[in-house]
This record gives sequence, C-alpha cells and structure tokens, in this order.
Amino acid sequence: MRVELRNIQKTFGRGPTAVHANRGINLDIQPGTIQGILGENGAGKSTLMKILSGFISADSGEILLDGQPVTIKSPSDAIRHGIGMLHQDPLDFPPMKIIDNFLLGREGGLFPDRAAVTAEFKKLQTQFDFSIDPDSYVDALTVGERQQLEILRLLWLGVSVLILDEPTTGISAAQKEKLFATLKILAGQGKAIIFVSHKLEDVENLCSRAAVLRQGALVGEMDPPFDTDQLVEMMFGKIITFGGRVSYPPGDVVLSLDSIALEDYRLQIKDVSLDVRCGEVIGLAGMEGSGQTSFLEACAGLIRPVAGRIRINGQDLTARSHHVFKRSGVAFLPAARLEQALVPGLTLTEHFVLAEEVRGTFINRDQAVRLAQDRIKTFNIKGNPQSTVESLSGGNQQRALLALLRTPLNLILLEHPTRGLDIESTMYIWSKLKSRCEQSSSIVFISADLDEILQYSDRILVFFAGKVSRPINAATTTVEQLGQLIGGKGWEEVQPTSDAR
Repeated sequence: MRVELRNIQKTFGRGPTAVHANRGINLDIQPGTIQGILGENGAGKSTLMKILSGFISADSGEILLDGQPVTIKSPSDAIRHGIGMLHQDPLDFPPMKIIDNFLLGREGGLFPDRAAVTAEFKKLQTQFDFSIDPDSYVDALTVGERQQLEILRLLWLGVSVLILDEPTTGISAAQKEKLFATLKILAGQGKAIIFVSHKLEDVENLCSRAAVLRQGALVGEMDPPFDTDQLVEMMFGKIITFGGRVSYPPGDVVLSLDSIALEDYRLQIKDVSLDVRCGEVIGLAGMEGSGQTSFLEACAGLIRPVAGRIRINGQDLTARSHHVFKRSGVAFLPAARLEQALVPGLTLTEHFVLAEEVRGTFINRDQAVRLAQDRIKTFNIKGNPQSTVESLSGGNQQRALLALLRTPLNLILLEHPTRGLDIESTMYIWSKLKSRCEQSSSIVFISADLDEILQYSDRILVFFAGKVSRPINAATTTVEQLGQLIGGKGWEEVQPTSDAR
C-alpha cells in the first residue's frame, strides 16, 4: 500500500506556549520499502506517526492510501485501513496469556474459537522463525518477544503498513537482528514499513530511504548510501562531536556490598561483593532479565537481599526500607518514567514542589513557578511550568527527572538513563550526571547500549544467567569483548575473586 502525507499540520496548546509539532509535512512512502524517519527527541516523529495511526488527529492536511484520501479517526479505524503501529512500549497486558493478547482488537463474537486462533498464531510465527508459547503469560516475555507478539497481532489483523516507533530501544543485539530480518521479509511481501528512530546506525543498516525531521519540519530526505555526517547535521542543525572519557579520582567508599544474594522466581544471584567510591561510575551490562534490575533495586532498598550486607557510607542498611535509603542520600531513577517515576496529569511545577523538602503548611504558588522556571532553564527542558509531564518528549521527561534530584546525593541508581534518547540528549544527560560525580556522588546504571557503558563507566559488572563478573576496567575493554561476556563466553577470565571489589 502506498502512503502519502500531504501538508500535515499539528499544534499543541495555544498562544506563546504553543508547540508546533508538525509543520506542513509531505511524505510519499512506497509499498515494499522500509522508510526511515529520523529526528532528535521532540522533532515531531511520534506525533506524525500517531496521526497516521489514528491516535491523534491533524489540525490540517490529508492522508492518501493508494491515491485515495482517507479519514482516520482512531487506531481501530487505522487498522481497518490496513495501518498498524508498534509503539516503543508494546501495547499489551502482561497479566494476560499471550493468546488473549493476540486476540485484542479482533472483530467478531464474544467467544472466539481459541483452538483455531492458536493454530493460526503458530502458523503465522513460523514465517519469521519466532518461538512464542501462546499459552504462557506476557510478563514472562522479553521486550523483543513482546515486539514479536505485537507484530504477529497486527499482521493477523491484516495491516499492510507497519509503523515501528524506536523499536530497537531496550532489546539485545540478537533480538535486533531478528527484528531486522522480520522487517525485510515483510517489505519483500510488499508491505510498507515505517521505521522511526534517532539511531543513525539502525536506519543506515535497514532502511531503503530516510526522511529527517527537525523542530516539526521535514528538512530533507536521503537514499543509500547514507552520508552519516550529513544526516547528523540535518537532525540537529549542526555537527555533533563526542567528547573524550571523563573520570574523577575515586574517594571514600559510598556503597559497600558484602556477599549479597538475591532471588526471584526466575533466577538467583549469589555472593556479590563490591565497593563503589565517591565520583565513580559503575555500568551494569547483560541480557535483559539477567539480574541487573534486581541488583539495582537492592542497592535502592526496594527489595531485600536473602543474604549479605549493604552499607551506605559505612552504615548498615540491610533490610531497611527504601525511605531509609533515600534519607541516606540514595536516589533511584527507573526506566519506566511515566509509570514509576513521574505522575501523569501533574505539571512540571507540581513535580518540582513535590520533590522539595516540606516547608510550612501552604504552597507559595509564585515561588513554585519561579522554582519551575529556574529548573526548566538549568536543565534545558522544552516545556513550561504548566506543561504536564506526559506532554513532554522522552528526552525532556528524562531531563525533568534529573531536575527533580536533590542536592547533595551520595548514590544515584539509574535504569536505562538514556533509553530512547537521541545523541545530543544522551550527551546532555551524561554531562549532568558527570557533574554530580564531580560533586562526589557515585553512579550505578543499567544500559543495553554497550557503547554507552564503555563511554561513561569507570568499571563494569557483567551479568549472565545469575552470575556476576568481577569489576572490569571500562577503559581497556572493547565492545566485542563485552558482547562475548554478555553472551556467556570468556567468563573464566572475569570470575569474581575475594579481593575484586
């Protein structure tokens, strides 16, 4: 199916604080192609795709499918027209079985023939070499497998145009390879694939054409072979250069783990000892579900170890509550920004007021607005004091989270701090984090991006099947070596020792 977008306009808000998300965008996407949509965070990519997939309506402009104008008022309307969207966070229900999620959006009676649908599900996934058990539950799947489930569901519903919004965020290299192979098969079947990303490497390796958005406008298009420098300049309006590694001399021990052990229903982690010093950055690498999140949550007091001791600045906080850890200068920023860290519906001003220490009974609104204006300026947040957090782009939500951190802090624990962020936003976030290290804070973070771990860590812990490596020097490790360890190879060289803290 050919997709044409003509003069798409979309503005959020009114007056001087209005955000012009799409500015007269024209795109022509041919069937059998993989169209890349590049742009920095807040460039208007997701807004444009939500218009095409029926989640929001354009202020003006038109959509043509195979040359015929159509009106798309809802996601179900888009599905009927053959357009489906795979969101960055798949729209599924983890407590439900996979086959029940697969049936979502199906038109028909109340009692589907589950045996027949299960057979169709199995037949469909054999086309792409997927291996998902339809009778298991969604919460047992990895992010990559949840994407596979959503792709199968949309194909079963009959889509001819598949939109993917930042699909490589949070998945492993092997899962990305599987995803790319699947998209190439679908394009070979004549389907139009729209691949939305800020990752130049992914677009260059996959797409047959790239369109670049900046500040809501289409600034250019390019065919292979792609010129990376030109694409970067189109995305940001300037050349982006990476700085060198920045490290600070380690000081006193902030976090001390002594032979801790963690357990959940999927895996056990035993006998982990580690000292993290002031100004130090520790990166946690491994396949999703290898124990990094449990490790980070234990360091935050969100879960309790089944053995061992946790000390913050020499104080034993083992089995103490998260609030005690917070009072000891520990901050935890989860990956699920809107679900676990921010409060949808509340403004930036209200968030900054809630994050401050309580002083008095009543809130001084003028003072609260001045506080918000100062934080917005300091952290370069694209929003205003009255902006609700869900109206911000992912990069600006992350900047808002950093702006909520109190000063001083002893230990900052971050789960995927730059997931879904563009190059410039990633560099900005880490400049702020490194400034915390200069102020003697320690950082422990999880990332699926091996380049990020090597660039910003001082030492690295690798997690694999319940095992945790000794601390590895990031400056002398390569992406290839790290990838081998994550895949379970070369562990004889990094097994923990009693003095490797």
